[in-house]
Amino acid sequence: FRFIKALAEHMAGYSENPALHLEKTFDVEHNDLVLVKDIPFNSLCEHHLAPFVGKVHIAYIPNSKITGLSKFGRVVEGFAKRLQVQERLTQQIADAIEEVLEPQAVAVIIEAEHTCMSGRGIKKHGASTVTSTMRGLFKENPPARGELLQLIKD
Repeated sequence: FRFIKALAEHMAGYSENPALHLEKTFDVEHNDLVLVKDIPFNSLCEHHLAPFVGKVHIAYIPNSKITGLSKFGRVVEGFAKRLQVQERLTQQIADAIEEVLEPQAVAVIIEAEHTCMSGRGIKKHGASTVTSTMRGLFKENPPARGELLQLIKD
């Protein structure tokens, strides 16, 4: 019974559309970079049902709408609480932000440790996997991308 409850908790993201959290917006004259970094998450690898844990960095340059910063954590949680692969998780978060907020730029970078690599198989503890997607100005404008990457690094 405990296993079933735990599995239901790990799969809670299937019962929601995480993008809906972003629909509470505010009209604000702000067209500079907004970065929410080090959002912790955990998910289950769809290949091995093994956990992977890490942090998500989300950045965007608003167009005409901003949302509450906590909404990004809710979006991450909604997509992470599904059977996942890190590559898809990165894309789903970016897709939701792009679709709802229609920003000038969006970037999602995920750093995670996968227990399917550290706890089984090759058993390489401490190895991290980084995935990213850059869209809009972050993809097209090297100085904007450079500023973002420096802010994440600091």
